[in-house]
Amino acid sequence: MTDERKPMDMKAAFSLQGRRALVTGSARGIGKAIALAFAEYGATVAVHGVRAGDTLDRTLAEVRALSPRSAAVTGDLAEPGAASRIVAAAADAIGAPDILVINASVQLRRPWLEVTPDEALLQMQVNFHASLQLIQAAVPAMRQQGWGRIVTVGSVQEQRPHPDMIVYAASKSALENLMRNLAKQIGPDGITINNLCPGVFATDRNLEALANPTYAEQVRARIPVRDFAEPQDAAGAALLLCSAAGRYITGTTLCVDGGMSVA
Repeated sequence: MTDERKPMDMKAAFSLQGRRALVTGSARGIGKAIALAFAEYGATVAVHGVRAGDTLDRTLAEVRALSPRSAAVTGDLAEPGAASRIVAAAADAIGAPDILVINASVQLRRPWLEVTPDEALLQMQVNFHASLQLIQAAVPAMRQQGWGRIVTVGSVQEQRPHPDMIVYAASKSALENLMRNLAKQIGPDGITINNLCPGVFATDRNLEALANPTYAEQVRARIPVRDFAEPQDAAGAALLLCSAAGRYITGTTLCVDGGMSVA
């Protein structure tokens, strides 16, 4: 018996034309690179920052050059109720998001005995609790239309926790577990959820640490490809997971770490 189905049009499969995406923490870094890629491939994008400012304005201008109907939304995910307000603001600006990329997070470096209760709670609130709340706010509209894509942005620390980022690493492990749990529950509704797991990226968050040449070489030596990632290295993976090309991928973690997780 032959398979008479037409081969996939790969160019069309990666298109996000007509889709609406909310990317949290997208004023800069990995989130910005993902927002720009989505806009380039046809999506209308809600870029997000904690507050209005020049950085968010510049990012929105770049995104709008590719996708003119895109908009900016603001909100501090450390605040109670912020997640649902951000999703509502995105819906008002571009229409209910059918793509949600949860990229915003808080990372505090401390020896574990020095971590204060407030620091631990802040990281868990933004990195885990607000992520659940974003999903809770976005999924009903996705269910209604029978299509949705959710990507949580984790960290190589899910598998290789840094000793001075004990709460951050734990929060990302919890987020990965949440993703796997939800994949079974929302898959029948036409919604996929996956975890994009970055390694060491040369973003603002890591510049200070990587400015130390000795430390930088120690880290590079633990990465099989012997190089740090750039923000755009995450964009292709996110595009795959959020397009028709990735329709059969759910409940998985896609590592963009140069092999660090297996080194």
